[in-house]
Amino acid sequence: MEETISLKELLETLKKRLLLIVSITVIAGLISGIVSYYFLTPIYQASTQILVNQKKNDQSVYNPNEIQTNLQLINTYNAIITSKRILNIVSKDLDLDYTYEQLKGKITVGSEKDSQLVNLSVQDPDARLAAQIANKTVEVFKKEIKNNMNVDNVSIWTKADVSENPSPIKPRPLLNVAIAIVVGLMAGVGIAFLLEYFNNTIKNEQDVEKILGLPILGVIATIDDQKIEELKASRNKPGRDENIGA
Repeated sequence: MEETISLKELLETLKKRLLLIVSITVIAGLISGIVSYYFLTPIYQASTQILVNQKKNDQSVYNPNEIQTNLQLINTYNAIITSKRILNIVSKDLDLDYTYEQLKGKITVGSEKDSQLVNLSVQDPDARLAAQIANKTVEVFKKEIKNNMNVDNVSIWTKADVSENPSPIKPRPLLNVAIAIVVGLMAGVGIAFLLEYFNNTIKNEQDVEKILGLPILGVIATIDDQKIEELKASRNKPGRDENIGA
């Protein structure tokens, strides 16, 4: 026999397990907030930009081939910026304790499509150090490109700086807590329905018909203790006994 679940039964299940659902949701939010505020290290980001643009002797002459060449060079430059040769010089000049792999993992290089601007971002727990690494990297890159490739088409467009009260880019405690609350709520509802699904106890007469397949012949009403005491008291009244004796 196919079983169907009505909306009323779903709401009753949620109501019965409301404390469980709320508890799981609150616990998930609290754990996320505690971990985000007290255990995760804040990470700051500093960004700088370099412009790849060949200098011209005659500024009145527009040569689209030069721009196309510069765009093609950007992919090569993106790889050179994070090369071991460049980053080893950066690490030595700033007296960093990071290995090459660690330093490279902090740097992100990219450029927008058909743009001669290259964006370089550095992430580090120290906001000031992140800015120093970003600025030093583009300075070393510009110098090495000029000395080794005999080209002078790279200029620093914007330098990385640090504000008075920098904000970390991660973690984001409020966002983490919000996500944890949603996940906790979904988990609580799922657990509530799972517990109800595995609950095979007979709770009412409808369960008898559903589980045993037997018709209901009668129902024994439940009477609380207070009602029983009131019935006993009414039967033992003196006036009732006198009337019976007469």
